[in-house]
Amino acid sequence: QVQLVESGGGLVQAGGSLRLSCVASGRTFSRYAMGWFRQAPGKEREFAAAISRTGLSTDYADSVKGRFTISRDNAKNTVYLQMNSLKPEDTAVYYCASPNTVEVGIPQRYDYWGQGTQVTVSS
Repeated sequence: QVQLVESGGGLVQAGGSLRLSCVASGRTFSRYAMGWFRQAPGKEREFAAAISRTGLSTDYADSVKGRFTISRDNAKNTVYLQMNSLKPEDTAVYYCASPNTVEVGIPQRYDYWGQGTQVTVSS
């Protein structure tokens, strides 16, 4: 079965950086787009970033555009989220996700989810 395992979360001061990683297993990683979502306390889960299966297309939420960068290494079955200039409002559990279908571009639906990794940004 498909498994997504995130890592790299932690506590960082405002203005700092973190890099999240998500290792996928259970299917051919390079065939599928990947995404990062986040859920802050008391709020709904929201989209943060996505990358197509080739890495040629990316998409970002307005709230992270210019600060976060999504990338992937298909040889390592891993997707990354580089987060710079972090703000206290970026505090959330970050989830890696992937669709069940093979798509050329950025997917609209995600079917598989990791367990999440906590990111806390102190002011």
